[in-house]
Amino acid sequence: MHRREFLINLCLAGGVFAGLGGCGSRETIRIGVHPWIGYESLYLAEEFGWLPESVSLIKAGAATDSVTGLLSGRLDMAGLTLDEALRVHLMGTPLSIVAVMDVSAGADVVMAREDIAGRESIAGARIAVEPTGVSALLLLKWLESEGLSRSDVREVELPVNLHPEAFRKGSIDVSVAYEPVASQLEAAGARRLFDSRSIPDTIFDVLVVCQSAEADNSTLVRKVVSAHFQGVSHLVRGIHDAQYRVAAHQQVSPEVVRRSLASVTLPDVALNRAYLRSGGRIETVISELAELMYAKDMINSLPDEKAIASPGYLTREDA
Repeated sequence: MHRREFLINLCLAGGVFAGLGGCGSRETIRIGVHPWIGYESLYLAEEFGWLPESVSLIKAGAATDSVTGLLSGRLDMAGLTLDEALRVHLMGTPLSIVAVMDVSAGADVVMAREDIAGRESIAGARIAVEPTGVSALLLLKWLESEGLSRSDVREVELPVNLHPEAFRKGSIDVSVAYEPVASQLEAAGARRLFDSRSIPDTIFDVLVVCQSAEADNSTLVRKVVSAHFQGVSHLVRGIHDAQYRVAAHQQVSPEVVRRSLASVTLPDVALNRAYLRSGGRIETVISELAELMYAKDMINSLPDEKAIASPGYLTREDA
């Protein structure tokens, strides 16, 4: 369920996929997905037959597979975090964001030892953080709330699935994590200091389409977006049935699914229109996130955020 297992070297290498041209042109749509509660709308859409026959879900274990699939042209669409989408977009495969799939509302969290509390104890702390824009953004917002900067702490770049072991060994003092790792850290004695509820409408998962594929398959893309919202509706209105379906798919307990659902919001069509409109929240966050990622050498240029958000697929029939 580690949706942010992104290979930083993929992006820093830069030219690995140069010349491959990204998404291909075809009369079908191939969508990359991996286990994460915000993407379950598409799994449900497939299960209930809401996706057109010419649309295929390509299921993998982590976001890395979706990213490489988009860059190599094997995929046309995918569910990604906003920073992952920015990386692909700026690596030569232009993307459009056609829907906001979920917004973190507590799923992303700063966990710490019991004796880490205020400003003085945080300064100099060893903080484990994944080398991604989302984790860096959460860390930055937390430190700002404490009157500190990133130069005041010691960052330890570490994949999030390794945070619990490092915490138990005493190698780190603080972890920037997300569910289900946050619960594992809590079981190891860590406590929650800050989470994405304190920065609402900031951490997004989005449904993207390669702009080259979009040009030839706009009708199919529209149907995929509609099927996503049907899946969201079942997650919200048929929550008891959905919990067991998702639990079976992810091979976890229904209680884990319930906690995961409680840690995100699933925007409907109306809220998506507000997020994706010109001058809306997505444009604002893209700009803020891109500046941070650029400063950290995660990307080598800044995007035109107005060219990425694409609300045109949010039709009335989706409501």
